[in-house]
Amino acid sequence: MTEAKPKASAAMPESGWILYDGDCGFCYWWVHLGEKTVAKRGFALKDLQSAAADGTLRISGDKLLDDIRVLTRDGRIESGADAYLYVTRRIWWAWPFYAIFRLPGFNWVLWRGYRWFNRNRYRFSRQCPLPPTAQQK
Repeated sequence: MTEAKPKASAAMPESGWILYDGDCGFCYWWVHLGEKTVAKRGFALKDLQSAAADGTLRISGDKLLDDIRVLTRDGRIESGADAYLYVTRRIWWAWPFYAIFRLPGFNWVLWRGYRWFNRNRYRFSRQCPLPPTAQQK
């Protein structure tokens, strides 16, 4: 976990930002699939590229697309599989996922699966392209 130092003028959602790779079709569809659910918990979605460009997220360019991230209201960043755990902990029906995958052996499995998928996400994106509205950004 690292500190973000969000831009003061950025309108911070109640619980924080869920930041995803805006050039990854699968990533776009995946986060937007649960958009209503996370919005009810105070989260908003933003692609990492826009977050870096507008100063919401200050992170080096070579690390920008490494992981999905949650930028919390207090400026903390949860990355990768921990970002999923951070959000699922706040959704009553997803809480069992959080509880199981916080356990040491299960957490290792979650991170291994996340890393494998993250390395291969653009292969999935070929089958799941960005919608025209997302491509126009």
